[in-house]
Amino acid sequence: MAATSKKKRTAGRILAVGAGLATVGALVAALPAGASGTRGGSGHGRYVDVQLLSFNDLHGNLEPPTGSAGRLTHLKEDGTTETINDVGGVEYLATHLRQAREGNRYSITAAAGDMVGASPLVSGLFHDEPTIEALNRLKLDVTSVGNHEFDEGAKELARIQDGGCHPTEGCFEKGKRFRGADFPYLAANVTKEKNGKPLLDPYFIWERNGVKIGFIGVTLEGTANIVSAEGIKGLKFGDEVETINKYTKVLERKGVKSIVALLHEGGLPASGAYNYDCDSPGPGNGISGPIVDIAKNVSPQVDALVTGHTHQAYACTVPDPAGKPRTVTSAASFGRLFTDTTLTYDRRTKDIVRTAVSSANHVVTRDVPKARDMTRLITRWNALAAPIASRPVGYIAADIDNPLDATAYEKPLGNLIADAQLEGMAPADKGGAQLALMNPGGVRAPLVHKASGAEGDGVVTYGEAYTVQPFTNMMTAVDLTGAQLLTTLQQQVSGANQAAPKILQVSKNLTYTLDLTKTGADRIVTSSVRLNGAPIDLTKTYRVAMNEFLAGGGDGFAVLKEHKNKLVGASDLDVFTAYLAAHSTPAAPLAPPATGRITVVK
Repeated sequence: MAATSKKKRTAGRILAVGAGLATVGALVAALPAGASGTRGGSGHGRYVDVQLLSFNDLHGNLEPPTGSAGRLTHLKEDGTTETINDVGGVEYLATHLRQAREGNRYSITAAAGDMVGASPLVSGLFHDEPTIEALNRLKLDVTSVGNHEFDEGAKELARIQDGGCHPTEGCFEKGKRFRGADFPYLAANVTKEKNGKPLLDPYFIWERNGVKIGFIGVTLEGTANIVSAEGIKGLKFGDEVETINKYTKVLERKGVKSIVALLHEGGLPASGAYNYDCDSPGPGNGISGPIVDIAKNVSPQVDALVTGHTHQAYACTVPDPAGKPRTVTSAASFGRLFTDTTLTYDRRTKDIVRTAVSSANHVVTRDVPKARDMTRLITRWNALAAPIASRPVGYIAADIDNPLDATAYEKPLGNLIADAQLEGMAPADKGGAQLALMNPGGVRAPLVHKASGAEGDGVVTYGEAYTVQPFTNMMTAVDLTGAQLLTTLQQQVSGANQAAPKILQVSKNLTYTLDLTKTGADRIVTSSVRLNGAPIDLTKTYRVAMNEFLAGGGDGFAVLKEHKNKLVGASDLDVFTAYLAAHSTPAAPLAPPATGRITVVK
């Protein structure tokens, strides 16, 4: 049973929020002769401009993200770039969206997954109920599921959708019962193995004054490889293209010809600037990654693809199977951007005029008034979290960064965490680890020197440490042969990770060379892999520290499932905070670790 629109939404005009903020898609073409779009008008002519506002990968970032997580890169006309600081935050996102809807009778707000999961403490501590409450107030109409919606398993996702207090922790506020999401989560390609039926609604039909637009929501087929296996037992994650094409036909049979796919899978533009023109010709330009092949094979009847997962920003066109350009968008992550897409609806054909579709990404600046209802919401939940969140756990001398740039393979904070995991699991009674590997996606935010509250500059609070590592993965120490360790490094850039490499963060005693002039597994220079300065012995057994997610083969590291002699230790967060406590004091704060463990050849 699919969801249909029951809510009325306020409409609005496009605002260019901030200077130079639009990334305009290439499909800004004239309407057919005699057409009269009515984006803000009566909407009773033949053509109606429908506003689609979208975003993705919010990850419970209710408060303004800090450090590199709160920045964007802007591409200037002369080809140079500049950094835009202080962007994002749901108080500002709400204001921008509400301003954008003003005067627009036909406005839809949609998302492409990972609204929750890997969230900062103010949301994560309460199993993301605060974020769902915020999204309800934002008037989100519909979203696809993302892989992080499955972080706590399918049963918890059902609670997020339908409401009810947490099964073990109960209700977090006295006298208040969590009501769940007012919007449908779509999961067309997530089916139950027993009967093949979708776990949640596969599609949603939005309707206003006879204008109908269908939304099909899917997550990436590889979700099972990047979430805990325990929480998704009995579920199957199907092919994105096959699923979207299947439900496109279902919607067409229902008389819905205007269709948007909400897809939690994405691409990698050639530039990290949010306003980069990824339709520009030239060698090395454009967009790559899984979304390209998906977009080229999704039915031409689908009018636009709203995507996510890679945390990149783009408003591109990719040819459909008929060779016609079609808009594909993503609004980076953490509520730093939103996308405004114009869908011109033809009442006569009941379809979108594809040649008139245009998209622009807009920066969520903090120079607008805060949305008061969001401020109240954040204040309320922060008060509940304060006794835990404000406790100091360590001290730092400067920002310890976690760059969001996809080409920043080795990250200072990733190095720090890998070192912490090695130290925590090295004692004989803790596992006897000789090196540590950390998945890059498990590091969610930088450590910022500037105080976030009253704790003082350089103080790392438990809440800040939780924001960095919110999964509470248990640490393990396992046996791997040198050959398996080499294969692990090769799987960073081959197989499931060839199109979008996942470079592990490594402890300081492991070094190697990554040669990007080569392809696939050959990118790892075998002779360069050294532990404590000595070449690894392919026949020798090593004790390796990693979290349970990696030990289960997560992120495409299938070889790690072949480990032996697993010993489970403390949680990754406990290991991290213990390291901060052991290596820092107010008088001797911890300095950012140097990079250089991975030598990159370009």
